[in-house]
Amino acid sequence: MLKRFFDLVVSATGLLILWPFLLLFMLLIWLQDFCSPFYIAPRARGRGRTFDMVKLRSMVKNADKKGGASTAANDRRITWVGRLIRKTKFDEVPQLWNVLIGDMSLVGPRPQVMRDVALYTEEEYHLFDARPGITDFASIVFSDEGEILKGSENPDLKYNQIIRPWKSRLGLFYTRHQTVFVDIQLIVLTVLAIISRPVALSGIQSLLTRLGADADLVRVASRTEPLRPFPPPGSTEVESRS
Repeated sequence: MLKRFFDLVVSATGLLILWPFLLLFMLLIWLQDFCSPFYIAPRARGRGRTFDMVKLRSMVKNADKKGGASTAANDRRITWVGRLIRKTKFDEVPQLWNVLIGDMSLVGPRPQVMRDVALYTEEEYHLFDARPGITDFASIVFSDEGEILKGSENPDLKYNQIIRPWKSRLGLFYTRHQTVFVDIQLIVLTVLAIISRPVALSGIQSLLTRLGADADLVRVASRTEPLRPFPPPGSTEVESRS
């Protein structure tokens, strides 16, 4: 109840403060091709359940029909305005509306497309124990996702091999430790990541450690080591390694 009240107050305040900037970017996006400045697409909110998530459109029209779900930094579908709003994370601001109407929370595991959810293990389905969010641990740790996937011949495959397993672990960790106090810290660290990503990552490590995360999760969250293929949580391959 407190988390929902916090979401309502912050999302409403955010929309009131940011609407002039939203209008400006909406105009710039529309002037590129005279198409809608919004990208509205279904995202999973449970087994077989979806909601319409809204973002500022950072790619060419019908980009989802011209490539995969994962987006590398050098993806030709990204427009010049799109690169700017992606870098500042401003493309996510319209999701404050999703928060306001109850589809999302300010903080929670990032919503996924249904075809990615179809690959989930039973354990990963527990990500739906929390309302999907605009930001979370993984949003900060993998804020450079586009750079990680840059140059890959198959971005979707690379994403599922080296990013998704740890995104899911960070998301599952959040579902077990979600509180308004944790949410406030993650929101502050999300804003800080735009200014200084190393400082934000240090803050994520400290928060994970205080909450009792295992050493592997804290280590990966530091992003000081190369990411390597790893099984997703709950897979039989993980069980055989343990």
